[in-house]
Amino acid sequence: MPLETLINAGFVDYLILLIYFVFVLGIGLAARHQVSDSLDFFLSGRSLPGWVTGLAFVSANLGAVEIMGMSANGAQIGIPTVHYFWIGAIPAMVFLGIVMMPFYYGSGVRSVPEFMLKRFGPAAHLVNAISFALAQLLIAGINLYLLGTIVHALLGWPLWVALIVAAVIVLAYISLGGLSAAIYNEVLQFFVIVASLLPLVIIGLHRVGGWNGLKAKITAAAEAHPDAVTPAAQQLHSWPGQALSGFTDPVMSVIGITLGLGFVLSFGYWTTNFVEVQRAMASDSLSSARKTPIIGAFPKMLVPFLTVLPGMLAAVLVPEIARMKAGEKIAGGASGNVVQYNDSVLFLIRNLLPTGLTGVAITGLLAAFMAGMAANISAFNTVFSVDIWQHYVIKDKADVYYVKVGRIATVVATVVAIGTAFLASGFSNIMDYLQTLFGFFNAPLFATFVLGMFWKKSTPHAGWSGLVVGTLSAVTVWVMSLTGVFTLPGQGTAFLAATVGFLADIIVSVVVSLFTTPKPAAELVGLVYSETPKESFVDPHEKSLPWYRRTVPLGMTVLAITVVLNIIF
Repeated sequence: MPLETLINAGFVDYLILLIYFVFVLGIGLAARHQVSDSLDFFLSGRSLPGWVTGLAFVSANLGAVEIMGMSANGAQIGIPTVHYFWIGAIPAMVFLGIVMMPFYYGSGVRSVPEFMLKRFGPAAHLVNAISFALAQLLIAGINLYLLGTIVHALLGWPLWVALIVAAVIVLAYISLGGLSAAIYNEVLQFFVIVASLLPLVIIGLHRVGGWNGLKAKITAAAEAHPDAVTPAAQQLHSWPGQALSGFTDPVMSVIGITLGLGFVLSFGYWTTNFVEVQRAMASDSLSSARKTPIIGAFPKMLVPFLTVLPGMLAAVLVPEIARMKAGEKIAGGASGNVVQYNDSVLFLIRNLLPTGLTGVAITGLLAAFMAGMAANISAFNTVFSVDIWQHYVIKDKADVYYVKVGRIATVVATVVAIGTAFLASGFSNIMDYLQTLFGFFNAPLFATFVLGMFWKKSTPHAGWSGLVVGTLSAVTVWVMSLTGVFTLPGQGTAFLAATVGFLADIIVSVVVSLFTTPKPAAELVGLVYSETPKESFVDPHEKSLPWYRRTVPLGMTVLAITVVLNIIF
């Protein structure tokens, strides 16, 4: 009996997929010959130009969250989803490039936790390394789960079989070539992803009668089911964004989005997440490292038109998504259980694209999820090998030993990710899951980094104690929401947990610092702003470059465009 599939792909579609996988594994094999030591394996020998690391920077984030998560949010709540990009990403990416990359790149560290070691000592370093490694395993599970749903939708295989097959493919090219393989594949994947999503948007908008037609259909659907569907006015305007924040009061909603998402969650993620920072640290110079997140910010601004719009289109063009949005529970979907918002893009591909374009679209989705998972796994193997194994288990071994440990860690992490993938499968909208994780791990870490970089009196004891209390505080808020102590719709709980974790970390760190001894000023050069020569923050070669190749003017340009986009929508 033939297996039932959600997407009926043809021979040409499978041929496109096969050609893509040949390229992916070929890049891994080519990169393998460039790996001679741990710096090559974990940071590409710090030899990559800014445009490569910039595209890899945005591509590493253009995984399951961007495509399935943001399209799910687009289908569920509409335009307010753009806040994850224009408020929740761009400002923090510019801040990372201009302010924080000189600390990371200039200090010569191989990972973000290694920076914590230099600034705060072993205790804070170990807490950060363990929490980061755990977070990457959980987030890799999201990407792997969605990879598995694609394989299930194409071939009809059971989800657990699809998960294993998808994991083996990603494992192959990371184990072969390390970070170089991941980064060069991410550049390739960026262009494949754009080519796969653009036809969905163009054909979908044509089918509904353009932007005005889409607005009319969303309005009609909201009016037909007022008890189940978010009001059309909230779906079609980004501000005040009550559908996203969970606050009914518009003023509280703006405050929640601006502070909870735009500051705590956003800066916590983009400035301290080694998955992203690792790409910039692989650059060939300080100038390239600083420009990496800013170069990535330009395409990042446009990603909502490729991710949020397909979700909004699916909500009016796909009967299963429209009925689910109206409150029905429908069997099937990519998971094989029930239809979820996460299925929006897959259903849209099924309904809109002909043979050939279907193959390009599926290849793009696989590319995105592989890029996301590869980014998580390559960051995990660096932190595990360099920050945990080398510092606390077996020290002073030859470089080749730690590269071998990194490859073993890659295998183990991939196996564990298969398990965490089933955790992700329990969420109809994976953004709920992801933002919860960011609140646990990134928000407290950002608080510690801010104090550590800009307040020289922040002490080693404050570093680890603030992280522990901040993380536990965020987890406590989440548990309270689960047990019914309070309830917030949308992302309200995630925003609140992140804010509480951030504030708890700040308070504990300041109090502990007042009663403990800070490091001598001489040990803080290159780690604390006030103790670092200002010329260390700028590559002297930038002065001779035209404005569009200098870090600060590029950053200001991207911020100005973001303001314009917020005004338009």
